[in-house]
Amino acid sequence: MTDIAFPINCFAELPTPFYAYSIDLLHQTLQTATNAAGPDAHIHYAVKANANPVILQKIAKAGFGADCVSGGEIEAALAAGFDAKKIVYAGVGKTDAEILRGIDAGIGCFNVESAEELEIIAALASERNKTVRVALRVNPNVDAHTHKHITTGLSENKFGINLEALQPIAERALALPSVELYGLHFHIGSQLLDMSPYAELCAKINDLQDSLSKNGIFVNSINVGGGLGVDYDDPDKNPIADFDTYFATFKNGLKLRDGQTLHFELGRSIVAQCGSLISRCIYVKHGTVKKFVILDAGMTELIRPALYSARHKIQNISATEGSPTETYDVVGPVCESSDVFVCDGLLPVTQRGDFIAIRSAGAYGEVMASNYNCRKLHPAYFIN
Repeated sequence: MTDIAFPINCFAELPTPFYAYSIDLLHQTLQTATNAAGPDAHIHYAVKANANPVILQKIAKAGFGADCVSGGEIEAALAAGFDAKKIVYAGVGKTDAEILRGIDAGIGCFNVESAEELEIIAALASERNKTVRVALRVNPNVDAHTHKHITTGLSENKFGINLEALQPIAERALALPSVELYGLHFHIGSQLLDMSPYAELCAKINDLQDSLSKNGIFVNSINVGGGLGVDYDDPDKNPIADFDTYFATFKNGLKLRDGQTLHFELGRSIVAQCGSLISRCIYVKHGTVKKFVILDAGMTELIRPALYSARHKIQNISATEGSPTETYDVVGPVCESSDVFVCDGLLPVTQRGDFIAIRSAGAYGEVMASNYNCRKLHPAYFIN
């Protein structure tokens, strides 16, 4: 198993902050996921997790499809070499231009999130004299027991079609000549480490398929989304997510019909652990109550702690083994009180100029970076 080894001598001349990716670990993760999924499963990488062109090219070469949530992501996936027929397109607010781009590119499936969207896709496909595949995104009302900002499968969430509305929308899809009702799509949330919500989802899907079958509705594809979590506390101990348990939950819990294909949309679990945000300490501030390690990276480079109260492992990679430790708040330079990576974190005694690694930043790090405070976007480097 490859852990990320940080070549500090190489870093010394590089301006910080920057993102560092282990290509070896990415390859191992892709192979592990492929083996655990088995030959009959279809994995679509969730581009929103990390859209770095090099990362996308590696994933496309591994044979994965792409899960896109915008027209820009469709463009990025196509540019990286993903097969258009393996692209699925979700999102509650697809514009006409984005839908037309997907139609013209010949993407594999539109994951439809409302009755209104279904009508627009059908009309635009008709204008192009084409028939497009659609999967109805179902809101199964399954509580993923995760942060409220990354829960997507409850009735009050904006995503998907509630169960009580599914039957008439499915019948309408079957009646529209320019769309093919191809599948059902589900996604209940992100950063799930407990498999019980997935087991509950399987039961909901089984019951739903039984109900639809009684009304003469059959679909070719079941897409269960993604959301598998990673170990943010100890990425070196668990550099690869538990794909075996994840895929086994669906293999054992789902009752697929003859001829149905099973699809997954994994993002975080593919790329999170292969990436780190590398920063320098610019000041150690001795406050009245606390000591602050102030970095040159902030919420503009990794927004998850500010947005989700997320915790990442933070390492002083300039410190020698066995160095004495101190308690610090590790913060960024952005002019916001929420620009904090950790409160009361234990680090080796830190000084100005030390390199600080913020781990598990391969997902929702670089891709969510911003120019807030007129800060520049920062580069990525790749460790082989």
